[in-house]
Amino acid sequence: MTLKHVLAPPRYGFERIPTSGDILREFFYRLNIARSLKQWLPLFGWVTTMLLAIPLIVFVVRYFSFSLLAVGFIYGMVVLGSHGTFYLHRYATHRAYRFRNSTWRFICKNLVIKIVPEEIYVISHHVHHLYAERAGDPYNARAGWLYCFLADVNHQPIAHDLSEPAYARVTMLLNHCGIRLNSYAQYRRWGSICHPGFALLSYSLNWIFWYSIFYLVGGHALATALFGAAFTWAIGVRTFNFAGHGGGKLRQRAGVDFHHEDRSINQVWPGFVAGEWHNNHHLFPNGARSGFLGYQLDLPWLLIRIIHALGGISCYRDYKVAFLTQHYRPYLARGAGGVPKPASVGS
Repeated sequence: MTLKHVLAPPRYGFERIPTSGDILREFFYRLNIARSLKQWLPLFGWVTTMLLAIPLIVFVVRYFSFSLLAVGFIYGMVVLGSHGTFYLHRYATHRAYRFRNSTWRFICKNLVIKIVPEEIYVISHHVHHLYAERAGDPYNARAGWLYCFLADVNHQPIAHDLSEPAYARVTMLLNHCGIRLNSYAQYRRWGSICHPGFALLSYSLNWIFWYSIFYLVGGHALATALFGAAFTWAIGVRTFNFAGHGGGKLRQRAGVDFHHEDRSINQVWPGFVAGEWHNNHHLFPNGARSGFLGYQLDLPWLLIRIIHALGGISCYRDYKVAFLTQHYRPYLARGAGGVPKPASVGS
């Protein structure tokens, strides 16, 4: 088994770029659990996302204020964005650091409203790195915006016909995340690594906890504002990889983007609000830091350092020195104009 065969291919396959009609038909086909219970996870992802639209509507109709809108904007863009990078991207997928124990892991994974199932994110993201912008990439930016936006349903779920040894190897990609892993017999029934009962329980407890906390702090007004912000993030995050790979076009800049094996780019907004300096990430995928230069704010990295100082993270990988010595300083030495001299670059 290779990672190329881990995901369930859409009916149009991974080899060609489908039309928008192909993508939409596949989307609704794969959400139909009347056809197969094995479709439960992508449906669960979209149902929970759309449920978050309810508090957004309530906030707009009953509790709207510009101050709460600003609070929700910060929570959605910065808090949820940075936590997604911190937990789903750097820990769950790339194991860029280790928690001291399961208690710290549980606390850190639930620091925010739960939105994205680990299974949907992690497995497909490994495939993405292996086949970035080529056939098999579940969110190939060259295939268009809609291809990436609906990828969690059309391209990211795991295959339903894995052999028992293959399934055992796939579960190893998630066995550090603290989720209940299905036995092979359960996988054959549900078509997933995660059990639906566990997913429903973990989401329910997480949402109840956070709504209660927000309500105690600021009543229904604050709670609906922040849960509504979670809806906007849940929709917006589905567009990130399209933008993070230049919309499928070559938009890399000298002295900014140093990884040239794909079209990933470093963008200021995702970098500042979520630590997603995406070209840097593709250069050093399993690093706990992606902001290497002075202006590249990396809030998830700061959170990792804080939790490490508190004893919750036992170790992490940091490639800043490698980036500077292997890429940035050689670039400066070649006579790049308009950038600081090597002596001004910290290590």
